[in-house]
Amino acid sequence: MNCSSVFYQIELAVNTIVQIIGNLEEDDLQNRPNPKKRSIGELLEHLAVIFEADWRISNEASEEEMKSYYAGVSYNTLDSIKEGLITNFYTLKNNYMKLSNDELISETTSYWGVTYTRYEWLLEILAHVYHHRGQLHSMLVYCCDKDLESATLN
Repeated sequence: MNCSSVFYQIELAVNTIVQIIGNLEEDDLQNRPNPKKRSIGELLEHLAVIFEADWRISNEASEEEMKSYYAGVSYNTLDSIKEGLITNFYTLKNNYMKLSNDELISETTSYWGVTYTRYEWLLEILAHVYHHRGQLHSMLVYCCDKDLESATLN
């Protein structure tokens, strides 16, 4: 089983998120288009932790372990978000590339009871990143009136 094409698609999303970050100012991180939803900064921080968090979840981390992980991580500047996003992506990719085919087809169960193969977890991560990238783009364009023409969404 080859994960290269999945990682190619994830890397496209990472690159466009980095481009979007390049169009933002630090003040934009506090913008909250909907008072009941995440701010731009909170959404970007979530994007930066997805790769590490979902890797841990796919390795059957407990709810308590995940709460501890989230409490110990903080990306609150544009530079730290970008660095976290890129570092966590390459860590995830390196972790997956070390897995054997048997490990890729082995099933693991999240703390809330969802069971996938490790390959299916990777597809879930791909979908998760694209979902939030689209959410970020929509928030910035339609709620914050940002011009993101230079951030090409592939």
